[in-house]
Amino acid sequence: MKVFKFGGASVNSAAAVRNMATIVSQRLDGALTVVVSAMGKTTNMLEQLVPGVHPASEHEPLLAQVRDYHYTIVRDLFPQPSHPVYNALAVLFAQLEEQTSRPPTAYNFDYSQTVCFGELISTTIISHYLNTLGIQNQWVDVRTVIRTDNQYREGIVDFAATQRNVDRLVAPILEHNIVITQGFIAGSADGHTSTLGREGSDYSAAILSYCLGAESMTIWKDVPGFLNADPKYFPDTVKIEQIPYNEAIELAYYGASVIHPKTVKPIQNKNIQLHIKSFLNPDAPGSIVGPFPTIRPLTPLYIFKRNQTLLSILPKDFSFIAEDNMKTIFAALATLNIRVNLMQNTALSFSLCIDDNPLLLAQLRDQLQGQFLLRYNQGLQLITIRYYTQDIIDRIVGSRTILLQQRTRTTTQLIIQ
Repeated sequence: MKVFKFGGASVNSAAAVRNMATIVSQRLDGALTVVVSAMGKTTNMLEQLVPGVHPASEHEPLLAQVRDYHYTIVRDLFPQPSHPVYNALAVLFAQLEEQTSRPPTAYNFDYSQTVCFGELISTTIISHYLNTLGIQNQWVDVRTVIRTDNQYREGIVDFAATQRNVDRLVAPILEHNIVITQGFIAGSADGHTSTLGREGSDYSAAILSYCLGAESMTIWKDVPGFLNADPKYFPDTVKIEQIPYNEAIELAYYGASVIHPKTVKPIQNKNIQLHIKSFLNPDAPGSIVGPFPTIRPLTPLYIFKRNQTLLSILPKDFSFIAEDNMKTIFAALATLNIRVNLMQNTALSFSLCIDDNPLLLAQLRDQLQGQFLLRYNQGLQLITIRYYTQDIIDRIVGSRTILLQQRTRTTTQLIIQ
């Protein structure tokens, strides 16, 4: 049994969907579960439709943009307007419009109830299209399978409940059909939609791989494998052929965009190899994450995270940043589901690097300002260099100002303007 994951770039047009279908059809040599993300940049558009982000009066142009994008793809794939996919999509778009017209409640809850439509729409289209090609499949709502707590955004997976659901709802289908399901989204313990963190479709595939005892998991990307840097910014990248599980976990934690941070651990626990391959050149070898002793080839690795906020927190009473103050700060971060990309403390201040999000930053400020002073810089860049040298640091930073730096023997992280 294998698990394939296709990201947004691999299904961002009618031509891309046809290419994805070819990849699947040529690899039907056993049971297969296919996990699919939202098409293209749909999630970015849906994030603007979360209640409270913009006035409801501004939603219709955004909704029209989402509808038009998908129907352009659908009309190309399904020339017959009587095809049942059109009725299925009409229902989903009506539900999306209803969701976006609701008054805002809590951001994390509203976020998950809104952005989930990207994956529901994409997998509906793809399931119908594969069936028209004779690739028999069954669409599965992953919200009935992967169970999380009630954090809604970046929900914590209940693996025991998820395993029971996989055994009951997914495994029987795989005896006769391939499964088409969604990445990124899940079902919360109280029956609502939750999400697994931005770009969380990789993690969805890893969860299903773990529960199904998959032979392998493959992520299909628009790059030839795991590269040592983003090719958009580095002209001479190096493809990493093999990556040990622990090394991949470290790189994903630091922000390597090719793998979601939580992806590797579930497959490591069952010794499932992860293949990273190009949907543009599917027969190329790609990269493999597995039980290897070392990374090969050994070369400097560069990870850039843009749109970062550096937040400094100081006690108003000039007390030390001791355990009781840290407890208060981390409780607020956990409540708001804010992921910390880097942290550092002195006797009198605690600094955090987090993703820019004005709504969550305002809520964090509201929770902490009674006890702490908060100062922050926005629009920054977090650079991580693994296997660095001073010459590499100097070349990457240039004349820019370093606001904060951390080093270990193998890794340096720098926040720069």
